[in-house]
Amino acid sequence: METRYLKTLLEVLKSGSFSRAADVLNVTQSAVSQRIRFMEEQYGVSLIDRAGTAITATEAGSTVLKNAQQILALEKELDDELKGLKTTSKFSVGCTPTFGVVYLPKVLSLFFLANSEESRIKSYVNTPGMVLKGVLGNEYDIAVIEHCLELDFSDVIAISLPPDDLAIVSAPSMGLAKGTLTLSELLEQRLISRREGCSSRCLLENNLAKYGKNLDDFHSIVVHDDLNMTIQTTLLGLGLAFVSRSLVREYIEKGKLLEHVVEGFSCFRSRSIVFKRNHHDSKCFTSFIKCVEGLMA
Repeated sequence: METRYLKTLLEVLKSGSFSRAADVLNVTQSAVSQRIRFMEEQYGVSLIDRAGTAITATEAGSTVLKNAQQILALEKELDDELKGLKTTSKFSVGCTPTFGVVYLPKVLSLFFLANSEESRIKSYVNTPGMVLKGVLGNEYDIAVIEHCLELDFSDVIAISLPPDDLAIVSAPSMGLAKGTLTLSELLEQRLISRREGCSSRCLLENNLAKYGKNLDDFHSIVVHDDLNMTIQTTLLGLGLAFVSRSLVREYIEKGKLLEHVVEGFSCFRSRSIVFKRNHHDSKCFTSFIKCVEGLMA
């Protein structure tokens, strides 16, 4: 006999009502009645005394009830043991674009190699402010954020990572000399920019502000929401970009992009692992953090 019949009898006698039992079991009252009738036909005895104002167990019903409780307890114990043999960790990761493109695939590879248990991980990419907001709102369980502005980490645990190094790059076809550019030479170019709120754009705006300039002082601007599109447009010689060196290191080494510096410009932004305090002792979080730190050491 399926244990749902025993659960139904247990709930009817516990609540003293077919209708209340139906609500608890999330079935119709008719289904509850049919299950009790099936059991009575199966055993050939009445299990419930319907003569009085309250529903009570007959002598046979009490015997079934006592054994039903033992059977259901054993079923729960077996279920718990089986679940313990195969655990599944589930968590979501929020991150800013450069980490998502350059590091996240490698981090996940290390994580899955280090963890034998089944894991289900969802990842999302957004701007620094939106990623932090996602952690605070429980949209993301853990996040890696690249940021140049001071973010409010007072309600989360934040672990500092080595800073990210950015570079101004252009394709050789643009004809710019490798190395130092004057501010005037920089602003004469077309900028291939990230969207508003991205930390690379914020850092560039901060650098320009030191000299009383802003993005509108560039010859022209092309804005891409997709980081890969930013790199591809730069490789085509359609403008210069201010991006993480980790994104373009291979292109610089192969001569497909030239690196430039502007005197007085800051080219570093902070990176942090961020998560809520209630996740501090999570095994999967600890493993994920170790993978991130190991890759960026």
